[in-house]
Amino acid sequence: MKEITQEQIETKTTITTDNKWREFRYRYEVPEKVLDSEFDWLDKDVDDGFIYYKKRWYHLNEFMLSSHFTDWNGYHSDSFFSGTLIKVSKDCDEFKIGTYVS
Repeated sequence: MKEITQEQIETKTTITTDNKWREFRYRYEVPEKVLDSEFDWLDKDVDDGFIYYKKRWYHLNEFMLSSHFTDWNGYHSDSFFSGTLIKVSKDCDEFKIGTYVS
């Protein structure tokens, strides 16, 4: 099997972002219905780390580390070819977010 290089990944992937820093949302900002249906696996004492992006709620714990997206800290796959990227600030108070399509 032939390995794919970092350069090949970057040239075949389109990343869309506005490059704005955003603050994480708190648990009380997430609708109760969403907490019950999408975050029932999350401990009740987790109060922050929530993200609302493109009409969908995420939690920081849903993002996986990746060596393929060198300028980003993590990704969340929507499909084999697309997903959401996140970059967390050094103080972990803010994040940048975007989408990728290969």
